[in-house]
Amino acid sequence: MEWKDKKVLVFGTGLSGIGAAGLLERVGACPLLYDGNEKVKEEQVRAKLPEGSRARIFIGKMDSRVLEGITLAVLSPGVPTDLPEVEQIRQAGIPIWGEVELAYENSRGDVLAITGTNGKTTTTALVGEIMKHHQEHVFVVGNIGSPYTDAALDTTDDSVAVAEISSFQLETVVRFHPRVSAITNITPDHLNRHHTMEEYIRVKESITKNQTSRDFCVLNYEDEELRRFGETLPVKVIYFSSRRELERGIYLKDGQIRYRDENGTLDVCRVEELNLLGRHNYENVMTAVAMTLAYGVPLEEIRQVLREFKAVEHRIEFVAEKNGVAYYNDSKGTNPDAAIKGIQAMNRPTVLIGGGYDKDSSYEEWIRSFDGKVKCLVLLGQTRDKIAKAARACGFEQILMADTFEEAFRLSVQQAAPGDAVLLSPACASWDMFPSYEVRGRVFKDLVHEL
Repeated sequence: MEWKDKKVLVFGTGLSGIGAAGLLERVGACPLLYDGNEKVKEEQVRAKLPEGSRARIFIGKMDSRVLEGITLAVLSPGVPTDLPEVEQIRQAGIPIWGEVELAYENSRGDVLAITGTNGKTTTTALVGEIMKHHQEHVFVVGNIGSPYTDAALDTTDDSVAVAEISSFQLETVVRFHPRVSAITNITPDHLNRHHTMEEYIRVKESITKNQTSRDFCVLNYEDEELRRFGETLPVKVIYFSSRRELERGIYLKDGQIRYRDENGTLDVCRVEELNLLGRHNYENVMTAVAMTLAYGVPLEEIRQVLREFKAVEHRIEFVAEKNGVAYYNDSKGTNPDAAIKGIQAMNRPTVLIGGGYDKDSSYEEWIRSFDGKVKCLVLLGQTRDKIAKAARACGFEQILMADTFEEAFRLSVQQAAPGDAVLLSPACASWDMFPSYEVRGRVFKDLVHEL
């Protein structure tokens, strides 16, 4: 697209919106940053923009003035596509992209893209480390923290972008085309945004929509939906499994990760060589190995990175042992399925901190996964009563309620005895109390270190 002097509406003034506006200015377009929240102050938005930015800013109710002369709208991931304002944009005949699509259209080189309900961040970080070891120009971008738009114009024909892509970002892709994609798993999440499980699945699977027979897609064989989906794709599908031996694909058997294709079977590594804990992490490793092998990285280079790679911050992260109690930060456990993985990784009696922002999740399966490990559940946040009701319905009665995060932590310390663990794995988003799960996790770690 020819960008010079094009007027582009950027909907959202957070990290993604600021990144999109910055990219648009660099290519000669004229961005208009829009935020419907009247509490947002123009000077606050202006302060986030680069010095000398000529971007216009509009706050409040959308009217005809906002859309005058606009040739494209770029939605931030946090903007639901069914908002009345987005419908106004559609009715005006203005094309709608997401910031991932904007970045892709302005980048060069190959893309390796990862989505899924859980495991995205660890897998993306590991793929990024493997690719950095393999070649010079690698950008790790997307939902992992660094906006794709920040890196797009620095990419070259020889570079690789390793992108963590959320369902929110996939809603607005048009021509986004990964060379290798992966869907780690699909379990209920963000139903307050996508409304139905069918729509959530459709959006996740759209990561493959522009891939061809020359491309690769890595899928979880143990996810029945993804197994069926793989059979419909034109791409080269590589399945992974932590539960069974596969005739073709990558699998875990007797503590050994193996990769099998038409040329034979390769021993990748034994799980005790890894610095990662739990079956879910072995699945993340298998996904990363399959993706990078498909891209052509030699196995010996992959092995070297696997032996050195450490767990991602906020994902079943060991913080410290205090007075004989081990403290784990799993703040990234923002839905019940992710939080189940946190429980499964514990190997001692556990005091569990849960609760937070309500994403219309159900919690019974999470409660049932406690399996005698959880000695006490400390609840806080918007969902605490909903979770407590679900716990009691499942026969779990060891519940304490807290009004603040600090109180929840203090109660957990009081309940934990030497030999126990305290696990922050909320099964909920952080947005009712914190701006992000990262902030929640860091507050938890600060409280631990203060003990």
